[in-house]
Amino acid sequence: MRLLPLALAAALFAGSAYADVTLNLKDAEINTLISTVSEVTGKNFIVDPRVKGKVTVISATPMDKKAVYETFLAVLQVQGFAAVPAGNAVKIIPETNARSDAGIANRNGAGMPLDDVVTHVFALQNVSAAQLVPILRPLVPQWGHLAAYPGNNMLVISDRAGNVARLADIITKLDNGGDRDIESVPLENAAAAEVVRILTTMIQQNKQADPTASTATVIADERSNAVLVGGDKTERARIISIIQRLDSPLKDNDGATQVVYLRYASAENLAPILEGYAQQANTSASSSSGAPAASSAAASSGNSAFEKTRVLADKDTNALVITAPPKTMRQIRNVIAQLDIQRPQVLVQAIIAEVSVTRSSQLGLDFAVYNPNGGAAASILDSATLSALTSVATTGNPLAGLGAIGQGINIGGAVIQDEGRSGTSFAVLLKALRSDGDTNVLSTPTLTSLDNEESEVSVGQEVPFLSGSYSNSTTTSSGTVNPFQTIERKDVGLKLGVTPQINEGNSVKLKIKLESSSVASGGAGTANLVTNKRTITNTVNVDSGQVLVLGGLTDDNLNDGVSGVPLLSSIPVLGNLFKSRSVSKVKRNLMVFIHPTILRTKDEGDFYTQRKYDSVRDIQVRAAEKSKVPLIGGSRIVMPELEAYIRENSAPSSVTPPPAPRAYAPAAAPASTAAPASEPATGSPAPTPIPPPAAAAAPAAAPAASVDRSKLAPNVLVIPAERPSTSTAPAGSR
Repeated sequence: MRLLPLALAAALFAGSAYADVTLNLKDAEINTLISTVSEVTGKNFIVDPRVKGKVTVISATPMDKKAVYETFLAVLQVQGFAAVPAGNAVKIIPETNARSDAGIANRNGAGMPLDDVVTHVFALQNVSAAQLVPILRPLVPQWGHLAAYPGNNMLVISDRAGNVARLADIITKLDNGGDRDIESVPLENAAAAEVVRILTTMIQQNKQADPTASTATVIADERSNAVLVGGDKTERARIISIIQRLDSPLKDNDGATQVVYLRYASAENLAPILEGYAQQANTSASSSSGAPAASSAAASSGNSAFEKTRVLADKDTNALVITAPPKTMRQIRNVIAQLDIQRPQVLVQAIIAEVSVTRSSQLGLDFAVYNPNGGAAASILDSATLSALTSVATTGNPLAGLGAIGQGINIGGAVIQDEGRSGTSFAVLLKALRSDGDTNVLSTPTLTSLDNEESEVSVGQEVPFLSGSYSNSTTTSSGTVNPFQTIERKDVGLKLGVTPQINEGNSVKLKIKLESSSVASGGAGTANLVTNKRTITNTVNVDSGQVLVLGGLTDDNLNDGVSGVPLLSSIPVLGNLFKSRSVSKVKRNLMVFIHPTILRTKDEGDFYTQRKYDSVRDIQVRAAEKSKVPLIGGSRIVMPELEAYIRENSAPSSVTPPPAPRAYAPAAAPASTAAPASEPATGSPAPTPIPPPAAAAAPAAAPAASVDRSKLAPNVLVIPAERPSTSTAPAGSR
């Protein structure tokens, strides 16, 4: 039975506009309902062919156009259809196509018919969009759309307006940060690191007792000596209350004593620096007050704090014994944390290359003619020939003339006699010599030095130099005085002194003192001893891995000497019999280079060490392969492989190294003393093939020396060695 047309007829003829309409349908075609709603609301509908079925609507009271349309949308939802706006018309399609077909974008469903299909984008502030997807997925129908965009932390939802509005309310509540917040609690008397250590222990114990309990997060800000507390309001209030009780002043205002073991810095060098810093810090604090009266009081307080500050160095354990008020103690501990860091090393390789070429030639003719009755004549152009003639004339021995024979080609002479009677004697000596010499000297001294530490390597020998002598010409009444000589020994060889300073990045400032000396001529302990000496003293900036020339010399000498008899030596061709010529040419090239390499990690040091080690070992291996030891036999000495040497001289893996000393806190120790947990010492790693330098590895904690705590005062706190907690290099570090 169809009641709708009858009910609508009265309304259609009641006036020009539609009045309230009462919908009563029973098993009516849905297309009939669509046509009726179109006439009542004036909307244009586009009906999908798949929209079919019968509907039943029972209404007890009349409805206006808006209520009729909302009822129509509810009927469509029950039947599994959706009305999607499309310009001036409304498309009626199955729900499964609604999310991809159309919908009003960026609407949260407020002020719209509850069954309209909308698409809304939610921007989240506190929670992750991806975390909300599995929570909201059961609340969205299968045909609806729910997706997260992690890039901007947004949620995209396509659904009916009523459900989108409900989801918007849920998302708002979930995205509310609630009462979780972070508060900073500044401390006046206690140390932030010690307070956080105590609170962390307490929180962990509470968590073990009740795993479901809400816990707070505490972090120490040592720079401002404050504790950051995070969590809900109730838990934060409880933790802050505990912090305030721990931050109570000491009853004994003289301060406490701490023993701080150092990892890298020298306790003897650091102790005067810390005392000077404490004096300067207290003076600055006393002079920063504004009012004169307050300034006077602060000055007296600052002087009193400095008088109670003492920093002593224990050389044997490389530890600092610090006695200071809490505030000064915190300042000193902060300075220690920044100064006690591992400094990188610099591998410096110098290259001294010297190449010299010597060329010389000599050609000359010496002769002498002698007749007892007629006189003598000679042309002596070589000093060696002249000295030989002097020896013959002095000794009367003709064999002494052999001293005139020198290097090169020497052609002799003759003596003429007349039947037993002495006649004219003559001697002719022709000398011809050519010599070539090449010298190639290459020295590569290598030195590894700590940053800002002077290092020196010396390779050479001690040579005696005659510095004085005494000889007596008369005899004293008591006897003869023995003559004597004084000898001074000096190092001759190669010396390399380097002081590196690593700057920001990979730049290295090098102070270099390089000396290379050798004996040129003369005998050791004599007055004619001559040495060659080459020295460079310089300061340069060079990048790590860069090769830089420090200095050098290029020397080219040419000596051309001619000795001849005047006039006779000028005669063409025949003049060569009366001259001697000597030509020498020396060319020398000397250059000095430097090659620094920064070693920041253990892997880098192992890499360059193994490369140098293997180069020396390869030379020994090649020499051993050629022959055995002469005469006595046996094999030559060869260095072991580096990996095998390390393996044979390392502790077995089953041996556990002793742990570093842990913090010692007596029962009466105040909460203001800082005692961060120590790191256990790690043993030496098993030797492995050494790769090229890679990423930096954290250095192992060196075990500190054990301490007899029975000899310490009750208020002494032993602090293990520690390094800065940051994984990267601090600002300004090199």
